[in-house]
Amino acid sequence: MGKRIKISNQEIGYQVSYRDVEYPRLEFKTGSLVLILPRDSKSEEEIIKKHKDWIYKKNNLIQSALQDLKNEKLNTKRTDKELGNFVNQQASDFSRKLKVDINKVFLRRMKSKWGSLSSRKNLTINTFVKYLPNWLIKYVVFHEMVHLIERKHNERFWKIIGAKYENYQRYETYLLKYWFLIQKEINC
Repeated sequence: MGKRIKISNQEIGYQVSYRDVEYPRLEFKTGSLVLILPRDSKSEEEIIKKHKDWIYKKNNLIQSALQDLKNEKLNTKRTDKELGNFVNQQASDFSRKLKVDINKVFLRRMKSKWGSLSSRKNLTINTFVKYLPNWLIKYVVFHEMVHLIERKHNERFWKIIGAKYENYQRYETYLLKYWFLIQKEINC
């Protein structure tokens, strides 16, 4: 990691990436801060200073998540074929229980989400779920399939989720924590 900044009691490493972008932005990729700047930008320190509170909070969130899962082991033995079989079985079970039909199930690597559901009723699941415990994969599949009933994450959507997963917020929190763990442990 190239550069470092000190915010409060934390020293945070970061990289600078110059790209063909119009506006600067900050990202935490694989748990590390990346400052993305337009090619002609000279305002690195200014951007960091302006967003130091956000950087501090986000870094704390990531470090806390990693600490919470420090004793967890990612499932690195599951093959893509095994994942496909498991996801298809869950989709079939939930399809019957929810009384909905899906068209096809796809597995592919996604940069920022666990899954998606297309307007053509195609269910796409991020291949990173293979590292999750089964109980969390089931939740991801169920979550996406509920979008066949309610497209938006509104009150009705969460009520349907809550009928099966009473404490769904816990599942959402674990997904966030595992996201950071996967980014850290697997070369993404």
